[in-house]
Amino acid sequence: MILLNSFFAFIATFAFTILFNIKGRNTFFAAIGGGLGWFVYTFSLSLNISTILSFFNASIVVATYSEIMARILKTPVTTILICAIIPLVPGSGMYYTMLETIKGDINKALTEGLNTLTIAGVIAIGIILVSSIVKLINYYKLHKKGLK
Repeated sequence: MILLNSFFAFIATFAFTILFNIKGRNTFFAAIGGGLGWFVYTFSLSLNISTILSFFNASIVVATYSEIMARILKTPVTTILICAIIPLVPGSGMYYTMLETIKGDINKALTEGLNTLTIAGVIAIGIILVSSIVKLINYYKLHKKGLK
């Protein structure tokens, strides 16, 4: 079931690459990133890891994959990252937050909204963490070459 859901995430990400006008082989590799991210998320959940930590793990894997593939494909990281992160975006949480607000159940709306905000924040932290580490590595590589 995890693999089937990951395949569906691959297809959805591929559709978004077309929507975002990504060209050439970048479409395929961005779609793989989306499937990989969803695989890590669902696999983490199957290991009884919390939802928040599962999203964090998936965002780190997607960001790392995007950084690596961007260098291999010689394309900007955002070309792959923006599309690959789409399956992880907590859209259903936003929907349920608004639904509960319209129903008038403010407590449930606040709970859903806070959970959605936490998931979005954890995804952003994972991306920023990987990006910062890559920048530090590149900085030290550049300065190490300059010292010789």
